[in-house]
Amino acid sequence: MTRVIPNYALYGDPAQPGWQNSFDFEWIPQRSAPYNWEIHPHVHNAFIQLLYLTDGSVEVTLNNAKRTVNAPCLLIVPAGTVHGFHFSRDVNGPVVTATQKSLESLASVAMPELLQIIRTPAVIALEESTRYTDALMPLFLAIEREFRTHASGQVAAGMSLLTTVLVQISRISQSYQPDATPITSRKAVQIERFRALVDARFKERHSVDAYASDLGVSAGQLTRLCREVLGISSLNVINARVIHEAQRDLVYTSSSVKQLADSLGFEDEAYFGRFFRKHTGLSPKRFRTEAMKQMAQPDSGR
Repeated sequence: MTRVIPNYALYGDPAQPGWQNSFDFEWIPQRSAPYNWEIHPHVHNAFIQLLYLTDGSVEVTLNNAKRTVNAPCLLIVPAGTVHGFHFSRDVNGPVVTATQKSLESLASVAMPELLQIIRTPAVIALEESTRYTDALMPLFLAIEREFRTHASGQVAAGMSLLTTVLVQISRISQSYQPDATPITSRKAVQIERFRALVDARFKERHSVDAYASDLGVSAGQLTRLCREVLGISSLNVINARVIHEAQRDLVYTSSSVKQLADSLGFEDEAYFGRFFRKHTGLSPKRFRTEAMKQMAQPDSGR
């Protein structure tokens, strides 16, 4: 039986559109205590999470690999990573959830080497105090203040502060080489290779067979791997990436639907329209109209 992995914005909350720039701040007990400290495996298709444990411990599952770690530590959970947590009852620390593509856009301009950190699931055990580790909590507290401040530029300021947290993580890794262990298994590595290929080639409309050939596996093997690790088929992974790009372009560019269809590798506007409606329930034009209305509402960036 195919495993169904829930997709949430935050655990237990309905998924939000990945084209919408946003960030969220919580303390770990706020969400884990109501669930008896057990967060079952789920996924955020468009959002990265950073958890900074200052107290307690956690058994973390990332893409089928498990590890138990004590505070202080950092957990990096990129978008699309199947993850779950079993926290100790004395756990504490901040959690930031943010739109990953927006964060990547900032990083690609400011410090491209941060992209590897953003895209790699990891546990970073912090075993000593340095000026870089000591800077983490003030930055997280600044993110919390910004999250709770209803003012113009809120998302931009929050994303900038989160980028600064990532800079500190990079400095930590370079300064004293902590136990920064990517949570990977052989299957997880194959999935990340597949996703990297999809990110690079989705506009070329490659088939599952073509991706499987590049990865040295059969199409059937690739689909079984995706269903086992991600809970969806390999074709759905490809289609989800196309839809995500199409939604962002519809919202953040003034390109016509025909121009978007061409840029995404579709033969004609009509075929793109049918594809988009099948996966979203709306035509491209209707989606653009509804998204613009939503963004015009107060607090739409939250």
